[in-house]
Amino acid sequence: MSTDLSSSTKEQIGEINKHNFRTESTPVFKAKKGLNAEIVNQISDLKNEPDWMRQFRLRSLEIFESKPMPAWGGNISLDFQDVYYYLKPADHMGRTWDDVPDEIKQTFDKLGIPEAEKKFLAGVKAQFESEVVYGSLKDDLAQKGVIFLDTDTAVREHEDLVREYFATVIPPEDNKFAALNSAVWSGGSFIYVPKGVKIEFPLQAYFRINAESMGQFERTLILVDEGAQVHYVEGCTAPMYSTESLHSAVVEVVVKKGAR
Repeated sequence: MSTDLSSSTKEQIGEINKHNFRTESTPVFKAKKGLNAEIVNQISDLKNEPDWMRQFRLRSLEIFESKPMPAWGGNISLDFQDVYYYLKPADHMGRTWDDVPDEIKQTFDKLGIPEAEKKFLAGVKAQFESEVVYGSLKDDLAQKGVIFLDTDTAVREHEDLVREYFATVIPPEDNKFAALNSAVWSGGSFIYVPKGVKIEFPLQAYFRINAESMGQFERTLILVDEGAQVHYVEGCTAPMYSTESLHSAVVEVVVKKGAR
């Protein structure tokens, strides 16, 4: 007995297969599996974070451990100790694609990110595993005061602004996965659009998991001031493995009066 697949099903299978590839890549650093205070402190140490962020992470870990699995959604069975929570893929973030390690750049080439950037994007962030490996923003937007950084850099360079709004929309107390992200977050986008500035073309971030049993926990914070406008797009994919991978992001958006 043969079964003919519908055209929509064939398209879905084709879309899955397009992203189902793995890149051979040697990380700069890979934390051991499992989740505990040692791992959380290690992440904070590697990022050279201010003490308030370290304490926020440790408090979030306690909240995570105290929260039950959420009742919404499907029946999720996860072994949180069988996941890698931090993997650093490269020494630094590239300002051009030529600065990105070849094997990682080839991944984003296959995903079409550099081509999309050339055609219709005002700025791009590309994250591979736990860190953003490439970032760009058009010069005219930077001159208008637009900020588009990975969130780790924003914590260092715009600490007061980040601290004012971080976890105000989705606090770690919200649910177990919000607490998990808050404890081990890494990467993600930080966007600030000044009052009255309208960005005509989209900003995009793309998040790629490559390693087996990997967890990715980007944290995105978008601040749109009065009368400003921005269009932000995210994408994320991973290869298919027989083991579990975990992608648990938090996106917070603060929109002031008359902004969108």
